[in-house]
Amino acid sequence: MTLFLPRGGHDGPRLSNRRPSIVTVLDVGSTKVACLIARLKPRPPEEVMPGRSHSIEVVGYGYQRARGIKSGVVVDLDAAEHAVRLAVDAAERMAGVTVESLILTQTCGRLGSETFTAKVDLDSESVSDNDIRKVLAAGSTHSVRQGRSVVHALPIGYTLDGQRGIRDPRGMVGRQLGVDVHVVTSDEAPQRNLGLTVNRCHLDVETMVATPYASGLSTLVDDEAELGAAVVDIGGGTSSIAVFGEGRLLHVDAIAIGGHHVTLDIANGLSIRLDDAERLKTLHGTCVSVSSDDHDMLTIHPVGEEDGGAPLQIPRAALNRIIRPRAEEILELVRDRLVASGCSSRVGRRIVLTGGGSQLTGLLDVARSVFGRSVRLGRPLGIAGLPQAAKGPSFASVVGLLIFPQVAVLDTSGSERPSFAMTGTDGYFARVGRWLRESF
Repeated sequence: MTLFLPRGGHDGPRLSNRRPSIVTVLDVGSTKVACLIARLKPRPPEEVMPGRSHSIEVVGYGYQRARGIKSGVVVDLDAAEHAVRLAVDAAERMAGVTVESLILTQTCGRLGSETFTAKVDLDSESVSDNDIRKVLAAGSTHSVRQGRSVVHALPIGYTLDGQRGIRDPRGMVGRQLGVDVHVVTSDEAPQRNLGLTVNRCHLDVETMVATPYASGLSTLVDDEAELGAAVVDIGGGTSSIAVFGEGRLLHVDAIAIGGHHVTLDIANGLSIRLDDAERLKTLHGTCVSVSSDDHDMLTIHPVGEEDGGAPLQIPRAALNRIIRPRAEEILELVRDRLVASGCSSRVGRRIVLTGGGSQLTGLLDVARSVFGRSVRLGRPLGIAGLPQAAKGPSFASVVGLLIFPQVAVLDTSGSERPSFAMTGTDGYFARVGRWLRESF
């Protein structure tokens, strides 16, 4: 069954600035499920910024430990459904509203990028909105490989009679209009199972947004997105990459390795429980060793040790020797993917690390060495009402979902049905195009 998914971008029609609206977003990750309910209020014309036509105030927040999710893929439908229900219910109670539909992040399905080019002859001497709709529709008709489905189709640049580098061709004179379309795709089965998990909670999915794209929307400042930057979202089970340039999303990739693999290494290396390994990593772990690490002792309780047994003492250096190689491996894999994509030069010297795994002490120093670039930690920007626990990098993707409707392009693709529609297993997902028209 074909999935019809959203086509968003940084240019094109903006949302109507008529009235506030309530928006619900959900991030289903490998280690956590987070739900935010926010009020989007139109900004006065003099305060409108690129991609921020509305002010955002979070009014509801729900958080649960993820269950039934491995590397972003649903592996236990019942467990994943239960976690989603609890997170959404907590947000509903706090906001005092009942959620019927939401926007969802997607990390699963081996996210990847392709670029297509399309051209159309102009109806008149100058480019009109109808010409732009026609060329975007032509660019979105390219088929993807069997078993893959489209997550985003984003215009990244226009040509007019062969002249490249045109951002907004409306009103310009020419004979032929072309467009380069960046298409983000994923494996269809994991995507449909993720949507089905939410559907079983009696919720409609308005649209899915690639996790690194959402993280970039919430963490990058305008100059970074314009000059070129790479956002690396290190989650629990996956690390995803988004490359931005000239204010647009240029490339997306993902690898099935993340912060939880560091925890597994600690648990296996020290023969301790996973919960204890996570606690050690969070409280004492670092990627950068100092001389005192050989003398600082940590207490551990090996797996299978009977109650009352004597705990073991290990130097902090032993813990760090486990953490550093895995951290370097993750960053080196990301670096190699960037080089293979051909987008490494577009990044310039700007790398933004975000996601829960990016908070590991010393990781920024290791990243600067691996990438040979300037690296900073990315936190959600410009959102009011976020609880203190949700202001860190681990919530960058779910906050980015609140920004996505403000930058999404409405593209009818030459048909009467809105392109913001998605058909999947067990019924129809809500049409986000209708939601946008009714809510804003």
